[in-house]
Amino acid sequence: MRKISGWIAAAALLLCACGESQAPAPFVRSVSVARPAAVRAERVRTFSGVVKPAHEVSLGFKTAGQLARICADEGDYVRRGQLLAVLDDSDYRLAVEAAEIQYGQLKDEVGRTRQLFEQQGVSANDFEKAEASLRQLGVQLQANRNKLSYTRLYAPTDGWIQSVNFAPAEMVDAGTPVFTLLDVSRMEVVADVPAGTYRERDRVTSYACHTADGAAELPLRLLSLTPHADGVQLYRLRLAFAETPGRALTTGMNVEVRVRLSDPSRPQGLSVPLSAVFQADGATCVWVVRADSTVTRRRVRLAESGAGREAVVAEGLRGDERVVRAGAATLQEGEKVRIISGDSRTNVGDLL
Repeated sequence: MRKISGWIAAAALLLCACGESQAPAPFVRSVSVARPAAVRAERVRTFSGVVKPAHEVSLGFKTAGQLARICADEGDYVRRGQLLAVLDDSDYRLAVEAAEIQYGQLKDEVGRTRQLFEQQGVSANDFEKAEASLRQLGVQLQANRNKLSYTRLYAPTDGWIQSVNFAPAEMVDAGTPVFTLLDVSRMEVVADVPAGTYRERDRVTSYACHTADGAAELPLRLLSLTPHADGVQLYRLRLAFAETPGRALTTGMNVEVRVRLSDPSRPQGLSVPLSAVFQADGATCVWVVRADSTVTRRRVRLAESGAGREAVVAEGLRGDERVVRAGAATLQEGEKVRIISGDSRTNVGDLL
């Protein structure tokens, strides 16, 4: 009987041990965190601007002649080195051919004169005159070859053909503008700003522009700010693109110019995701993750709403802390959390 009781006690102890080993682990909530970012005290002024080419280039031939071909039309986008027009080069080819014949003949004569000079058959003065004549004819030959090459007109830079001023078979003089090319390799933005912005020009921290369709912000750099007001007391502001804007941005397009100015009168603070801010007991709060991975509710004071999904905290946070980005309503004071980094399959966009 005692033996049976021993077996029963051992079985009971074994069942208790198994039950303890299968006890569920405590639930730990997963959260995404963000670190506050310092916000510079600044304000933004917006103005209407227009994209313009850095230069309008008048393109003409370096020699006169009759137009044989026009290879580009108004509105065409051309690349640097692209053929635009060709003159009738018949006479220029004949001039080159005649000069080559004369040069070859004189070159042979100079060769025979050199042999006679080496044999003391001619004087040094006669030999030098022959060589000078050959060099002179060589210069004339190169000039004719240059004129022949001038019968072809190439684009000096990337740009749009704004106008074509002649048609095939017309005669053009050297230097007469055949095309007007808008140089878009260095486009710029022009805007007119009031006197108040001109007086604050030393406070400008950056320039940027947006297109009307809401494209990404394009950084700009200052080219000039005219120190002379026009008839309506506006100052001409010229800005260049810090990066190549691409062909989606064309000359003549209207853009919104944003001028950021430092403003000591506005409070500085720390930027946090707007989703991290919540209301509790009539106060504005955020959840701060402590070193032991527990959360504590912290009261903060907002300075202002930031851009997009950002809020600016004036008081209550330090820059080295971590705040919970979202899910504030489900957390409890002192609750332990697990920090997730980056996107997961169940947290697309890092929103939880």
